[in-house]
Amino acid sequence: MSDNSYTRVTFFSGENVPLEMHKARMVQRIHLISAQERLSVLTQTGNNTFLLPNRDVFLDMLTDSGVNAMSEVQYAAMLMADDSYAGSETFYRLEKTIQDFFGTQFFLPAHQGRACENILASSYVTAETPTVITNYHFTTTKAHILLRGGQVLEAISDAGLSTQSDLPFKGDYDLDKLDALVRGAGGPGKIAFARIEAGTNLIGGQPVSLGNMREVSAYCRKNGLLLVFDASLLADNLYFIKTREEECRRRSLTEIVREIASLMDVIYFSGRKLGCARGGGICTSNRKEYMRMRDLVPLYEGFLTYGGMSVREMEAMAVGIRETLDIHNISQTPLFVEALGQELQAKGVPVVTPFGGLGCHVDASRFIPQVPQEQYPAAALCSAIYLVSGVRGMERGTLSESRNPDGSEHLSNMELVRLAVPKRVFTHSQLKFAADRIGWLHENRDLIGGLAFEDEPRTLRFFLGRLKPIGDWQRRLVEKFVQDMPSGL
Repeated sequence: MSDNSYTRVTFFSGENVPLEMHKARMVQRIHLISAQERLSVLTQTGNNTFLLPNRDVFLDMLTDSGVNAMSEVQYAAMLMADDSYAGSETFYRLEKTIQDFFGTQFFLPAHQGRACENILASSYVTAETPTVITNYHFTTTKAHILLRGGQVLEAISDAGLSTQSDLPFKGDYDLDKLDALVRGAGGPGKIAFARIEAGTNLIGGQPVSLGNMREVSAYCRKNGLLLVFDASLLADNLYFIKTREEECRRRSLTEIVREIASLMDVIYFSGRKLGCARGGGICTSNRKEYMRMRDLVPLYEGFLTYGGMSVREMEAMAVGIRETLDIHNISQTPLFVEALGQELQAKGVPVVTPFGGLGCHVDASRFIPQVPQEQYPAAALCSAIYLVSGVRGMERGTLSESRNPDGSEHLSNMELVRLAVPKRVFTHSQLKFAADRIGWLHENRDLIGGLAFEDEPRTLRFFLGRLKPIGDWQRRLVEKFVQDMPSGL
């Protein structure tokens, strides 16, 4: 079926309900433990949703990374894997898929997206070229650059940092900011590379327009800047380009992807997101850049024809990347994010608009304005949501930042709780349950307090850090929930 035949499915009743373009043929049991049990588990795991055992999570909305549902074709392909250390046929099938998809010549495999970031930072961030400019940073990307003594500068448009907007492409670069940052950093010769992140994660999964990519590419080529594209969230971004950018409505997804790739010098991706299988890769048609990065793959990842990936995952990734050219596939997360967002809005819950990809993002700053940023409101709200629902979300705020060199907090531009909506995983009724419990929490938001660190790692603290509530607000919140919901569920 041509992707040009795609239209949003509407209901005769007028309801705006996302339609699952798949059927369930394998299921996994999930468990809803009581609020009192959830309080005990949360206390034991230091109020860090990353540390929660999945057996105690009802709806796992932490991330879409590695947890998207795979198709039957992907599972079938895993049986074809050629389990060889070097020269595996599996690799050549994946390489051919990548070449056909992006139109690039060279492919370097890696075990996941942050491994690609390590290779890029190791290759380009030096004392002479310490600066990376991006539309907006991502946590692990920034960490690798800082580890090598570099700095990350952001050229996101002002509208991108507003939680309330109707701008369809809030991930776009501000070209004037880009030029000012380049000049302020000492000129193009001081820039390691410029980076565009599709589906800009930390500002709410907001897309970048094809038009803006063209402008950034033209600027970089005029000024001799290497342009790197993080395609991890390309599937969602591709859906928004196709449906929100007028000139692209009649273009095929293949045409759009090929043009995007032609604008970039280097492309990398997390296969956990793009392709729905565990792995990653770097693509380019520039032999010089390929050779610059190539030797780091056997050093950090494995041989050039597996890069630390399981051959079975490589087979699944190849199929998943091809499936990214199916509009009915890539529409699923954006449509279900929109449905969840509308359910929350109807209950007065402040969310980021317009709805992006990846997940629905709750604005913790407006949800619990009584909690100062130094007490990690997004993390506190994340804990509170788990207590009243069993839903595991992810903090995307000050806790996800690193402290300043003087030890003070680097306050985030936004305090968001991400409720990820992995592709083809949750039903509409499950999203309605999450919205119902978060709606109750919003009505009782005055009970929520802040958090403080008990154990604070120096790097990527949001992964492993442990926190404690300031005061006994969690106990009082659970007591009120049980009073209103006698089942405690």
